[in-house]
Amino acid sequence: MRWLKSTIIGTVLSALTASAALAGSCAAERAEALVPTDLALCKSLAGDIRNPGGFPLDVYEDKLNRFVGGYCHRDADAGWERDKFVRDTGPFTAVFSEGSWQGSYHGTHTPVVIWYSPEMVDWLVTNRGATPTAPEATPEVPKGAIMIKEMFPSPAADCAGIDPLHLFPTSGAAVMVRDPAASFDGWFWGWYGFAPDSWAPDWPAGASNSIPNMGFAQYCMNCHASAENNLTFATPDNIEGHPGQPRAYLSQNFFTPTPAPVHHEAVHAPDGALQLTKPHDKADNAVINDLRAYAQELASPDTKHVMPSQTYDNTWVAAGGPTAADTFLTSSQCLGCHDAGSTGLQFDMTQPNPHGDDLTNLSPYATWRTSPMGLAGRDPFFFAQLASEMQSFHPESRDLVQTTCLGCHGIAGERQFNIDTVAAGDACAPFPRSALNTLPWAETGDGPDFAKYAMLARDGITCTACHRIAMGDRATAAQADAPENACVSERQELLNPGATGFARTFTGSFLVGPPDSLIGPFKAPKTKPMQNAMGIKPDYHETVTSSEICGSCHTVHLPVLNKGKTLGYVYEQTTYPEWAFSAYRTGVSPDGPLPSGPGANPTSCQSCHMPSRDADGVPYKSKIASIQEFSNFPAADHPLPPEDIDLAVRDGFAQHTLVGLNIFLIEVAQQFSDILGIPTSDPMLGSKATDPLLRTEQAMVDQARLHTADLAISDVAITDGQLNATVTVTNKAGHKFPSGVGFRRAFVEFSVLDDKGAVLWQSGRTNAAGALVDADAKPLDGEYWWKDDCSARLAPESRLHQPHYATVTSQSQAQIYQELVSTPGSAAAVCGPTSTPSGHLTTSFLSICSTIKDNRILPHGYLPLAERQTIAAAFGAGKDLALESGSFAVDGDPAYEQGGFDSVSYAIDRTEFEGTPASVQAKLYYQATPPFYLQDRFCTAKGPDTERLYDMVGRLNLDDTPAEGWKLQVAGTATMAVQ
Repeated sequence: MRWLKSTIIGTVLSALTASAALAGSCAAERAEALVPTDLALCKSLAGDIRNPGGFPLDVYEDKLNRFVGGYCHRDADAGWERDKFVRDTGPFTAVFSEGSWQGSYHGTHTPVVIWYSPEMVDWLVTNRGATPTAPEATPEVPKGAIMIKEMFPSPAADCAGIDPLHLFPTSGAAVMVRDPAASFDGWFWGWYGFAPDSWAPDWPAGASNSIPNMGFAQYCMNCHASAENNLTFATPDNIEGHPGQPRAYLSQNFFTPTPAPVHHEAVHAPDGALQLTKPHDKADNAVINDLRAYAQELASPDTKHVMPSQTYDNTWVAAGGPTAADTFLTSSQCLGCHDAGSTGLQFDMTQPNPHGDDLTNLSPYATWRTSPMGLAGRDPFFFAQLASEMQSFHPESRDLVQTTCLGCHGIAGERQFNIDTVAAGDACAPFPRSALNTLPWAETGDGPDFAKYAMLARDGITCTACHRIAMGDRATAAQADAPENACVSERQELLNPGATGFARTFTGSFLVGPPDSLIGPFKAPKTKPMQNAMGIKPDYHETVTSSEICGSCHTVHLPVLNKGKTLGYVYEQTTYPEWAFSAYRTGVSPDGPLPSGPGANPTSCQSCHMPSRDADGVPYKSKIASIQEFSNFPAADHPLPPEDIDLAVRDGFAQHTLVGLNIFLIEVAQQFSDILGIPTSDPMLGSKATDPLLRTEQAMVDQARLHTADLAISDVAITDGQLNATVTVTNKAGHKFPSGVGFRRAFVEFSVLDDKGAVLWQSGRTNAAGALVDADAKPLDGEYWWKDDCSARLAPESRLHQPHYATVTSQSQAQIYQELVSTPGSAAAVCGPTSTPSGHLTTSFLSICSTIKDNRILPHGYLPLAERQTIAAAFGAGKDLALESGSFAVDGDPAYEQGGFDSVSYAIDRTEFEGTPASVQAKLYYQATPPFYLQDRFCTAKGPDTERLYDMVGRLNLDDTPAEGWKLQVAGTATMAVQ
């Protein structure tokens, strides 16, 4: 053992000696000084770069590029001063592993030299010098003060002793320019790359649609908001010629390390379009043919109607705020702290990926951003639906259609538009679809005045939409009259006339709280960082954990329109009431207890759709943000005390997955991120993490397979020349299956197999587009609504469809769980849950007059009608809510009395197939966008939104994905032998 120990020590010492001989090389050193060569240019730009709020971002970035790229800040004659030398921002440690030394840098930035404008130096000397001002009395940094933080290879000791004028900023520079009139935080932030192709301005946006390089209220605040004041840790101790010494950190630089990835460079990597699963280069003719909608031609490659890049979607709290004008903000204001890994040092809100060697990002931002909620403002299916509503279904009511639909899918834009409109003295106004095309700094779309609202609307159901909801004791009469709730009462009267209480908020018509507060589920949150960054106080409020916060939007009450007239009101979506009438209800609401009390298995919406426990039921534990803390970061100058910024690990950390089963949207987002204007990689964790769209896809697969439904076959036998079997579908969800918008559907595929597994007989087979067909590939009744050329409807008066089956006897029959609705037959039609159908089948949300069929499987413990009506009344709704949450055209099937399951029998005459049956098998599939729905989109609208969807549907590559064949398998059985 003594010999072995000596050998190891000798080997290590030899390695130390060899490595030390190589240490000290500075990759940033240049023979010539890098100093300004065009002083006239520098002088001409000096005033403009001190005024970032005075120019559009593209103009200002050009000026800053010429100034910093020309090294104009390295001009002592103009009053600029710099750090004493290249300094570390954290320790550099060495580990001997696998025969070589490996180094790790643990700084908040790579080694730096900061250059300070004269204004910045004066402020630092006055307020943080030998006789510093008390932090609470420190004045603001003056307008025009600048810090340019040049960054170099780690560790700093490798470049020690070299004149900083001879150092090339290999890792770019972080830029801070003070402009307190432009934003609440008062700084323009940016990252600038000196090397060719390492930096590009944000206009036009790059192909990767990444977060911007520069702008106000950038993610940099996740660290800088922990400073004691003015969002800066700067100290004159670091500046050449001033007293004091920079902080020193451990630096084990006795060897030449492999350069470590730089976090700020990783965040702002050179553009390159990323795609997870590549779409087909050309249209999939099998899918196009089976969609049977030939009215459209695929868009050419140069006319794909690309949506504005997410790079542009950045709003912030204005100077003097937060006021009602700052009620809704883009998620860019949240991602810095609530995305994992944003500091580059701490990796809370993550766990090892069980399917790979990277991390799974569990943070609120990452799990929300690629969910259907996060994609709602860019959802191509929604925009094609909106085009149909405005062009074909209700052209006379375009304003009402846009107000209704964008009030949910583009809620932040629509709400903020009306807040600002009313504040300017104007009346509530429709928010047009065309506004979402508006780009900043350009005279396009509806003009530059709409740019702010376009950003907010494209951001989908964004963070401030949910975390400002006011219910219970927050929803006071005074709050209802507050400016941040401008036009909400008009929306409530438009969509929920006669309703009171909670029912008044249906269809996303909720109130919001004051703009200086955001609510969350954890008590005693640290408040100072968010207040420093945005002037907003994070507050605990139990409302955010209640199902009603979901129910306001997921109970959709709409007018029935006919040629511009309102014939009545119906419930288009009742997901929340379905839960409230089931065994999963909690029996309480923010307004108090509800009739009938809790169900047998009380479970909130968040328990399923925002899981806080893993598959084994173990609570997730994590800090709830990624910020610069006192105790877990390299020491910094002038931080807030630990009690203000050290975060606790919380039990029950909830993911914002918010998924159902619309995996088709996620596949579209993966393959057409360039067209939708979204990134595919996470903005903070980058390559360290699973791509968020893959994470969302996996969450949907898990939701389908683990939490949606079970499938079983029983009573399989051949008797008297007839093969019999029973398939039972058990609903595991806390609402109907399927639920949500009415065109979602599920169906059973039942197969009779021979001893080699070949199909002898099958109900529920599909074609390339997912349409149900018989043994001869002939579409079943109701699978298509239009002639192939879209010239006319197919037997509209017959309302062809597959009924609810107790027994299936033919391959031309299939058990489909769905809701089908029809239009008014005339302007005099009576609409509602007891109406007699007279029109044709429709996918129009605003044309629903009568229900033709609703055999979606009820959740367990569904209450009888009388109890449902009592609860509906407690919500402030009428009896229609209880009626419309029931089932229709199920022909007395007893399963729909108690809820929780459906059983369908298969009775197949032996003459129906050849061969010898050996076994049977069943599978349950889900379709978020069935063929009839897509066909209706392409036959009822034209223009960019429809053409965009047609292009995507035609080229979508679902091979080897969970949605292969345009259907998602939810459950399946093993083969069961035929006795």
